[in-house]
Formats: sequence, structure tokens, C-alpha cells
Amino acid sequence: MKIATIALQMVAIAALAGCATAKRPGYDTLIAHRGESKDAPENTLPAYKLAVERGFGFECDLYLSKDGRVFTFHDPDLKRTTGGANKSKCADVTWEDTLSKLDVGSWGKWKDSQYAGTRPALLEDVLALAKNGRRIYLEIKSGPEIVPVIKAIISSQGNATPDNVLFISFNQSVCKAVKDVLPEYTVYWLVGSHVGKGESRRPITVDEVVAGAREAAADGVDVHFDPDVVDEAFVAAVKKEGLSFHVWTVDELPHVLRAFAVGADTVTTNCAKDILDEYTMLFAPEPDERDEFSDRPVDGAAYPMLP
Repeated sequence: MKIATIALQMVAIAALAGCATAKRPGYDTLIAHRGESKDAPENTLPAYKLAVERGFGFECDLYLSKDGRVFTFHDPDLKRTTGGANKSKCADVTWEDTLSKLDVGSWGKWKDSQYAGTRPALLEDVLALAKNGRRIYLEIKSGPEIVPVIKAIISSQGNATPDNVLFISFNQSVCKAVKDVLPEYTVYWLVGSHVGKGESRRPITVDEVVAGAREAAADGVDVHFDPDVVDEAFVAAVKKEGLSFHVWTVDELPHVLRAFAVGADTVTTNCAKDILDEYTMLFAPEPDERDEFSDRPVDGAAYPMLP
């Protein structure tokens, strides 16, 4: 491990040790980004199921197809995760004719893997994985037109509830639309740590984050984690306005520890299990209360809850 990384880790550890209220890496505070996307193809049922089996909540991205189906996909077009087999825009194709036949489990490092032939997931199938104690972060990529369709899907099932599902979006109009039609559900406004481009690029301010969240009618914010911007004073000032504070996407333990030390409530990561394993190895905490997630056998072993 590089000296700089060790130093950063020690600073984060010291900060955590001196703050009794700081969250720590755990099953309920680490959110698996696009599922456990380090170990299974992103935004697929195998990745989501792996997150749940390991005890984590997860994040997924939603689009509305041309024939009105809500499916999971990240990019605005199909090119990257089909290995270039289809370059259409997500909104321009139908589930029936195109999306249900796509292979999104054979691209990149997944070529010739066990995931070959994996299809995009429908929201109905994602919601079937919802369990109390962990949350599914539904990131809406389409515009407000998707919200009534999502409401109809949620209303037709009884598994997903405001206790285990929430919504996130960069689009303030989408956030507001969700609060308008599903007011009982939590909504976080997604935002970067900087605004502007090129020479005009600068760190976002607390006032801008709070004002943006208010415009979005959001319950909290989910901010890109740049430790030079998102420090303890920044987080405290946002929380003082009654907003919860969450960060994305952090894949190294020192930075995860730093995020919790400055006050983040949850951290979204591409490698939740690796982060938790490394944290456990370093600190070997005593097992805490267990629940239906931490008692679930994974690779022959049960994962303990961490403080």
C-alpha cells in the first residue's frame, strides 16, 4: 500500500475514532452501485441478487422504453454494455422487440463468462428483491414521464415499500414529480461536487446544494465525494438545513472512511463486499446484532453486522 494511502487511511481512522456519531462501513451504510458491479455485470439481476445475498442495499438505474416498460440500464444508449451490438437510444426501443433480447452479460471482462446471455432487468423483478433493513436506490434516468409508470408498478405489488425503496435523480423535475405522486417515498437529489466546465469549473457551494435540493423537493442529497470539497463543515451545513447526506461513488477504503468521518450517512460503491472485508480485516470488530441479511450464508459463511 502506498505511503499516501496509508496516511489518508490513518487520518480517516483517527477522525472516526474521535467522532462517536460517525457512521462506519456496514451492510446498512454501503450501497452496492449498479448491484455488486465488480463481481457481476452492472444493472443486471445477477448483480442485484449478489448484493442482497451479501447483505447490502443496492442502486440501479431506470429508463422508460418506447412501449412503456421500466428497465434497468445506465447509459442513454445501448452500445457499451452490449459490446457494440446495439447502438440505439434506450428511449427509442421497445422491451418486446429489442430489450428483452439483448445480451448485457458478455461485454468487456464478462465475455465468455457465466453471465453470457443475461438480459436487462424489469423494475418488477428488481422490486421483488426488496427487503426491510436495506434499501434499493432507484435512480431515474428518464424524464418525469416515467414517474406515473413507476407508481403503477409499485402500486401493483406489496414487496417494495417506503422502508426499503427510495428514489434518486440528477433531474430536479423528476425528484419533484416523485414527491408529488409518491409523497411517502424518500427522494435524494443527485449532484456533482463541482459546477461548470473548463476554466469556469469550480467546487459547488453549500448554498447551491441546499437550494437545488429545495427546488427538487428532496429529503436529502447524494453528492459526488471529493474530499477537497465535501468536508465536515460542508456536510454539517447541509444537514443543518434538515437534509440527509449521502455520497457516490467511492471504491477505496481510506476514502470511504473519510466520507463517513465527515458525516456521510451512506456511501455508494462498486465493491461493497471488498470494502467491508478490508474494514473487517483491519479492525476485526466484535459481531453485533444480526438480522435476516447478516445471517444469510454466503460462500458457506455468515457475515456479521459491524458497528
